[in-house]
Amino acid sequence: MLRLGRRTFDRHEPVIMAIVNRTPDSFYDQGATFRDEPALARVEQAVAEGAAIIDIGGVKAGPGEEVDAREEARRTVGFVAEVRRRFPDVVISVDTWRAEVGEAVCEAGADLLNDAWGGVDPALAEVAARHGAGLVCTHAGGAEPRTRPHRVTYDDVMADILEVTLGLAERAAALGVPRESILIDPGHDFGKNTRHSLEATRRLDEMVATGWPVLVSLSNKDFVGESLDRPVKERLVGTLATTAVSAWLGAQVYRVHEVAETRQVLDMVAAIQGVREPAVARRGLA
Repeated sequence: MLRLGRRTFDRHEPVIMAIVNRTPDSFYDQGATFRDEPALARVEQAVAEGAAIIDIGGVKAGPGEEVDAREEARRTVGFVAEVRRRFPDVVISVDTWRAEVGEAVCEAGADLLNDAWGGVDPALAEVAARHGAGLVCTHAGGAEPRTRPHRVTYDDVMADILEVTLGLAERAAALGVPRESILIDPGHDFGKNTRHSLEATRRLDEMVATGWPVLVSLSNKDFVGESLDRPVKERLVGTLATTAVSAWLGAQVYRVHEVAETRQVLDMVAAIQGVREPAVARRGLA
């Protein structure tokens, strides 16, 4: 069972994590939720559409304007506190690699630290343990935060993903992070080219077989764009196709921009798998 904040999720229950970027230069929405009111409206909409987790980020993943820890905290800490006040039952995640920021957002009410850069600051896991927060352990191929991969090679990309993420997960558990609150993430696009990310998707069941809940962050990413030769705003269909494959292979948590569409895909896959009843059953019965 996955336990995050006040919520528990059965092992096979798909969970949506909605992205709320507190940045003026995010690659997808170009700062649409940088200001408080649009960001809070986005949270309200995401929860209404079926998101159980809100993932708040104060620094865009790619290269860009320098954002130090103080500025990252300024963008996220107060917002976390306000989301906690307005939505007491939602799981609040913060996308950060910095222990200093993790400490501040946990004090403000965050339930989960989403470390997308693969433990580059080892103290972040200690922060999660101290606060009883969850932790996402991600494979980033040893990349430094906010850098793009260049001619990265792996003898076996999934073997490397497993070695890194399982090592991070076991370390976090040894430090005191609750085992039921640790997730592993293959890190699509992070320290990988498109073929690496496609192979990671194709072999996702190997991560699922470890027993740790698997989080995938697929939404509108470059590996989708390159696979279909589509710009950022035309990657929804490819993202949803990848989501369906990931769900079939057993991923549990989905970090997304489009919540309602993802919810339908996950519900349809669950219905095909036989773990969810159809919403209605009229055909052939009238």
